[in-house]
Amino acid sequence: MTARVAAFVLLVAVLVPAAAGAKTSDSSPVDLTRLVSPQFVVTGHGWGHGVGLSQWGAYGYAKAGVTYPKILAHYYPHTTLGPATLRRVRVLLAQGATSVVIASEDDMRVKDANGDAHTLAAGSYKLKPGLKLAVDDQAKPQKLAGPLTFAAGSEPLSLGGRAYRGQLELSVAGGKLQVINVVGLAQYLWGVVPSEVPDDWPAEALKAQAVVARSYALSHLQKGGGFDLFSDTRSQVYRGIAAEVDSTTGAVDATAGQVVLYGGKVASTYYFSTSGGRTAAIQDVWPGSMPVPYLVSVPDPYDKASPYHDWKPAAIAPAKLAKVLKMDGPVLDVRMTMNGSQRVAQIAGVGPGGTVGPAVDSADFRQALDLRSTWFTVGELGLVQPSAPVAYGTLFSLTGLARAVGSVTVEQQQAGSTIWTAVSTVAPRTDGTVSVALTPTETTQYRLRTDVVKSKPVTVTVMPMVKMRAAIDGSGFVGSSHPVRPGTIVQVQRRSAGRWTPVAGARIDSAGRWRATVEPRPGAYRARLPASNGFAAGTSAVLAVGPLP
Repeated sequence: MTARVAAFVLLVAVLVPAAAGAKTSDSSPVDLTRLVSPQFVVTGHGWGHGVGLSQWGAYGYAKAGVTYPKILAHYYPHTTLGPATLRRVRVLLAQGATSVVIASEDDMRVKDANGDAHTLAAGSYKLKPGLKLAVDDQAKPQKLAGPLTFAAGSEPLSLGGRAYRGQLELSVAGGKLQVINVVGLAQYLWGVVPSEVPDDWPAEALKAQAVVARSYALSHLQKGGGFDLFSDTRSQVYRGIAAEVDSTTGAVDATAGQVVLYGGKVASTYYFSTSGGRTAAIQDVWPGSMPVPYLVSVPDPYDKASPYHDWKPAAIAPAKLAKVLKMDGPVLDVRMTMNGSQRVAQIAGVGPGGTVGPAVDSADFRQALDLRSTWFTVGELGLVQPSAPVAYGTLFSLTGLARAVGSVTVEQQQAGSTIWTAVSTVAPRTDGTVSVALTPTETTQYRLRTDVVKSKPVTVTVMPMVKMRAAIDGSGFVGSSHPVRPGTIVQVQRRSAGRWTPVAGARIDSAGRWRATVEPRPGAYRARLPASNGFAAGTSAVLAVGPLP
């Protein structure tokens, strides 16, 4: 090790409070007021709201040989499988449109509100709220009484270039067009299941998804508006014929009419991508919801197959974190309240002076930062600025916080250098603190680094180790200084009238020793070495000579 490399010993360790039950994380174990611009990261588990069936968990169960009825019984305890009574649904495809294009490669039929049926030749038809069409081989378009119901011939109907099974119903509401697809429940699911899960998944996982999608549709029928379901995530993603795949169509057909039942009614079979290892109870995800016996938190051991089971730490800009947490000033720490499903219920920022900001709902926090779930942890990285210079050759402790940030490396940048070099990796303590014992040999900057974020650097100022004693022959004072800086002038000072006044000077020799000739008078003396070459000014201990005045 060269003289420019700081010598140190590492005594390290960080806190990640366990999140179980309705608990609030403890206050920070370090003095937050002295943390230098702490940096924040967020890490977590899963993707989605967490209620009901985990799609990746079902995939894992299917890969392990578990059949779909047992998969469903695990995610929806206390339920049974039974038959559905509804066989046809009305799916909203377009709303508030100024024009739509309906087409088919074969002749089609259109029935108006008067019950009159008309023939439309194969082709593409652009309709506006006036509902004018050239029908029955007529050259001139005529206004038809809405709503209009389009029925396919031997080829399906399409809306805006996307083909759908069943009929298309066109109506005018508020001067705008609305299109509803009237389609069989099975055919609807043919376009839903492959839109919600990969079609190459194991058959039992696809069957579980088919039953869940069927149950979800029937338990979430819309009231009013003339339709039952949306064609997007407000209900389930439905992409029509283009989405259909043999494997998922087979899963729908193999589970024909089956739904999840609780108490004789179709269950609200919520589902999502990835749990992270445990699903969530409905009341923990949507505050105000009453507990539901089959929408409880259950372990999800096979969810590990998901690429989103755990997510790696991602940096959060301190300014954005302050905005999301509705803090007027900087955020120095966070406090999280956990629910019974191990997710975050609320989160609040801690500012200067320990002031705690307003509690922010975890769902709002998730949305603002585009997180995958509310099962997250906010980690923090920062060092405490030392309050005083460190004497050369002495051991001091550099402290900070490195909570829930992954592996941490201590880096240094010495005076006059622009290069950061790794000192060592450190393992934070379980309480979140980091304490690094160092013996720096010159003024040095230090920082903590992880894979995604670096702490703001702190400067550890080093001052020379200066010693002084009275000369044995009474001629003045002798002493030493380390590190050795030959030729540097040491100043001997005497305290007079509350001030330190120079009384003598001496030049340091090649061994670091010096001698100052002065006739000592009673009083307090010290030796002082001025700041230079990356060192702060250094002083010796005060030496009393004779009775103090």
